[in-house]
Amino acid sequence: MRLSPATRRLHALRPLRRPSLIVLTALGLLAASIHPAAQAQTARKPSPYENARPLRPDERAAKQAEDAKHGGPAYLNQIRTQAEFQQLARVYNAGTPLEIPHVLFVIDRRHGDRIYYIDTPRYTLHENFARERRLLPDADKATLIAQYKDPDRRLLFGTLSWQRDLPGYTYEFWEGDRVTPALLRLTEDKLRATFYDPVRFKANSTTQEQTAQTAGLALVTQEALLREQTFLPLNTGRAQGRLRIVKSVEDTPDLAPTDIVVLDEVPVAISPVAGLVTQRPSTLLSHVNLLAKGWRIPNAYVRDAVSALRQYDGQWVELTVNSNGYQVQPIAKPQAKPDPTPGTKPDGKPNDPPKAAALPKPDLSVRALKPLTGMATRDSRYCGVKAANLGALKSALPPLASVPDGFCIPFAQYAAFIKQLGIPARIAALEQRPDFARDANVRRVELAALRQDIIQAPPDAALAAAWRERWTKQLHGRGVFVRSSSNSEDLPGFSGAGLYTTVPNVTQADALAKAVQTVWASVYNFEAYEARRAAGIGQDGVVMAVLVQQAAASDSSGVMITRDPFDASRRYVTYISAKRGLGIKVVEGKRQAEQLMYSTWSKAVQVLSRSAEDTQLVADAAGGVREVPIQGSRQVLNDALVARLAAVGNQIKLRLGNVDQDIEWAVQGDNIIVLQARPYVDGSR
Repeated sequence: MRLSPATRRLHALRPLRRPSLIVLTALGLLAASIHPAAQAQTARKPSPYENARPLRPDERAAKQAEDAKHGGPAYLNQIRTQAEFQQLARVYNAGTPLEIPHVLFVIDRRHGDRIYYIDTPRYTLHENFARERRLLPDADKATLIAQYKDPDRRLLFGTLSWQRDLPGYTYEFWEGDRVTPALLRLTEDKLRATFYDPVRFKANSTTQEQTAQTAGLALVTQEALLREQTFLPLNTGRAQGRLRIVKSVEDTPDLAPTDIVVLDEVPVAISPVAGLVTQRPSTLLSHVNLLAKGWRIPNAYVRDAVSALRQYDGQWVELTVNSNGYQVQPIAKPQAKPDPTPGTKPDGKPNDPPKAAALPKPDLSVRALKPLTGMATRDSRYCGVKAANLGALKSALPPLASVPDGFCIPFAQYAAFIKQLGIPARIAALEQRPDFARDANVRRVELAALRQDIIQAPPDAALAAAWRERWTKQLHGRGVFVRSSSNSEDLPGFSGAGLYTTVPNVTQADALAKAVQTVWASVYNFEAYEARRAAGIGQDGVVMAVLVQQAAASDSSGVMITRDPFDASRRYVTYISAKRGLGIKVVEGKRQAEQLMYSTWSKAVQVLSRSAEDTQLVADAAGGVREVPIQGSRQVLNDALVARLAAVGNQIKLRLGNVDQDIEWAVQGDNIIVLQARPYVDGSR
């Protein structure tokens, strides 16, 4: 992430933007100009550097004429009152919860550590003021860069702001500024001597936190500010529906696509709904949050949402989630439309053929098991995108990272098995039933019965023997995760995250066949069926391959996105979500993970949150997983590991068509392990 002279981003998890230092033009830290709403969503003020270029002589003259119109001084050497601070302050989003006044300051060490509190609306950048006052030579980029890196620099560029959540004033530097303990102490002393109210240092990177500790200064971290957050737009949008306060999705089988659901916490899985509001912070990359993006529904964290929205429980409302906040407005219940009998319109005439979303056409001619080694992305036609991507990465990632060995059970084996059980005919018959088409509870019951029939069916003896033999010879009989790799997941417009079943840590040969059939049966998981139905995906086109992959014991694990998930222009940022142990807890998202941002430009690691977990999942030697207490620090990743993960993410993106990726990873010892890579689906609107 980057900071900007008047602006700094208080992060993905903080709707209140925090001022920060401008990223250096001379360093090439420029991005395309983007709409302010996108920046507001991540609590980052618009950076003047995003569309910056040197002023032409005529523009400079016009600016000087414009500056002359401003009343008051261009700067002050001391701020003695709140009125003087406000006189110099720039404020974005005035009158909203994102309002935060901030003043740029410059300290000139060559002239007795003189401080300039700048008229910030007049001078967009620190360097504009410094050049006008002849503190920097014109067009000397090397000198400008030195002001952010050199311990013996002449100038210190900082931002002073009012943080209403503390409440109090903080000062800060650009996240990539290599400010030393001595320079930090100098700044602290100068501000205390010339500013009317107490100030605290706000660290914008882990490196700056360490510098403050070395200097013996009290500091405010971004994580501490984020903890006070009351709102986070996980996906912007507008929806109409019946607002329902639900304690548990699992205990509410009648959720409908027209429901706007208010929850205590993010569920592990959910069928399509019109909108989501949760009152506990979660992980941005949980399966449910990713599904919400794919469904393009409004989705937000709102502290104390249940009490705030109780008055609307059971009412029809319009929910709007935008970058600055959310609104709930009561509306009249939309007029119900008659449900036609399947195959007919309300007037009794035959229906037009349904317009189904296209799925990749499976190749059912390949029945042989396929080892990951040697697979390429084109093999998705018979093994699915998940398995094919991992096969392609297995040879491409070393030595940066590795992919656990495994093999694919292709689509053809699934198709033959369910045909033998008569499943396609049963589904076709069910879809002709009016009660199945109209009633989600009926679908839930019928699909559960169908899954049980698949799981409990006697396995094909020859197939099961082949699976066991491959598991024994290729994977040496070690514990495996048995995972889905269907043709209806990991697609550019439909991630399918968390819809299908994974059977973790299978250690017994006689359990392998049951695990495979469990994954096959998950084609008919209620949430998966409903998600495909909502997306217009024809159920008869879905097939399931199975990835049998060696279990990777992990010290930590998580998910990362190869760009800023809130700002598509920030391709140089990697977002990482992590917890200790196996990654199941991360993608479930029930409790907040450690969340970090890494910028390849500033090389800074910024902490959005530390993990809220007090337990972790580990593989059980007897099979499956077990939960154990976390010992020691809650910190999951160090800076060096964060940088390595970002490099791995960038390599995966390049190998998979230069498309931004949603990547599941694990770390064991010093080794990074890649478990999945799918296109990142951003459904914001």
